[in-house]
Amino acid sequence: MTERKSLTNLDIIPAVLYTKLQHHLKGMTPLTYQKGGKDTTIVYTIVPCILGYLLVATTEKGICSVKFGDTKEELSSIIYQEFHQAQLICDREIHQDWVEKILDFIDGNQPTLDLPLDVRGTAFQKQVWQALQKILYGETCTYKDIANQINKPSSSRAVGNACGANPTALIVPCHRVVKNDGSLGGYRWGIERKRKLLNQESQDFEF
Repeated sequence: MTERKSLTNLDIIPAVLYTKLQHHLKGMTPLTYQKGGKDTTIVYTIVPCILGYLLVATTEKGICSVKFGDTKEELSSIIYQEFHQAQLICDREIHQDWVEKILDFIDGNQPTLDLPLDVRGTAFQKQVWQALQKILYGETCTYKDIANQINKPSSSRAVGNACGANPTALIVPCHRVVKNDGSLGGYRWGIERKRKLLNQESQDFEF
């Protein structure tokens, strides 16, 4: 396994990038999300990729869900449970360019994902997700690093929970967070997917 660089000082990322990420991290209202996306139209597609199947769901504001699964049926069930009150439309053509960029990223052909998000989370979760977006391609950091970055040094466990609650895999790269001892830790979409993503990113970075 190729050794990965560890990002231990996230403050080195230019402030302009952080401002840009804050602009992209929009969100449907908490009430709308709690009501299962009531009065919201969500367009989604499920496509095969080298990590199994990929689900991408969007609203008129941006991407609200990016998930991995082993089957189309599994991912369809997940999106209908999460947004059971929304008007769900399965359509590959709408926002196809966003889907293609994510697929290119998975294939190692695109090192960044500069895409608009429409996500719901607590203030703490959004702090964590914004910090995750500052981890560069080919680098990793620990849960403790993130906790320090958001000025909550005792919140490593809560940071892990926020990573697990991340609704938009890859765009918010929670797969780049590892345990303090350097081991992979957990990943909502499976440890093997996390391993493959990190291996590919570190190889591409060194190349």
